[in-house]
Amino acid sequence: MSIFDKFKNMLSGSGGSQRLDVTARFELERHAFSGTMSKFRVAREITTNRRMGLKLLDAEKLQQFNDRFKGLKKPPEGEIGLSIRHPQVVETFEYGKTTTGQDFILMEYVHGPGLSSVINDATRREQVKPHRLKFIRQMCEGIQATHEAGFIHRDICPRNFIMHHDMEYVKLIDFGLSLPDEDEYKMPGNRTGTPQYMAPEIVRRRHTDSRVDLFALGVSCYRLLTSEHPWGSVDTTGLAALVHDQKPHKDILELRPRLNRKLAKIINQCLAPKADDRPDSAEMILRFIRDVDFEEQE
Repeated sequence: MSIFDKFKNMLSGSGGSQRLDVTARFELERHAFSGTMSKFRVAREITTNRRMGLKLLDAEKLQQFNDRFKGLKKPPEGEIGLSIRHPQVVETFEYGKTTTGQDFILMEYVHGPGLSSVINDATRREQVKPHRLKFIRQMCEGIQATHEAGFIHRDICPRNFIMHHDMEYVKLIDFGLSLPDEDEYKMPGNRTGTPQYMAPEIVRRRHTDSRVDLFALGVSCYRLLTSEHPWGSVDTTGLAALVHDQKPHKDILELRPRLNRKLAKIINQCLAPKADDRPDSAEMILRFIRDVDFEEQE
């Protein structure tokens, strides 16, 4: 292997023999953020002064998840991230193992809050109000890009959208639960995701497809526009998801009667308990709301 090839492998982090020496390459900021299967650190690259996001995966939890797909060639999260290139998806730069043997993903760092924290904070909700329609379109675009790359995200929720601090854009993150959009990965039984955003077919362990992401998008948009849950539940356990096909959700127009009718209609459709009653794709949602130029007058 030439010196050039060794250097390329070191930079790509995508299966080369070189491993990432975290402390030699980065200065890590003090605060760490813990996810379901990982910890996230903001890392400043010493040679370039560039800030990036460093995701360190929990080996035990990662193995437990991967064990669900024994015999299948499930791509790792880093590979999925590298395959999706879109302005509304956080860019993945490298993935591999550190010198200590821990799986890592190096990605674009977006300075700003998660959409979940915006929804839960009254002051931020007011600041975001003029930008909500733009964010909904961008959320759709991020999901569409994921689907066009051949994957189902499977954990769409406000926590997995990061809003830039100047409110110019939101970006989709976290492909830890994502799977290829192929038959062998859509068989009944894989109940993973965030309960309040789970489509009924996931909860009931039925066959799934990319429309589980559209159901979760509908819940996310509903919460962005109302700050409430469509079923009124504050339960964050798996029990919350059991009502998603047992009782109708509250029509969004009951909470926001002045909301644009086309926008309200497509959000309500996304929340349909049967996948066949939902929009066929994120692209279809984008086409439907293309000429919506306002949300509501308040």
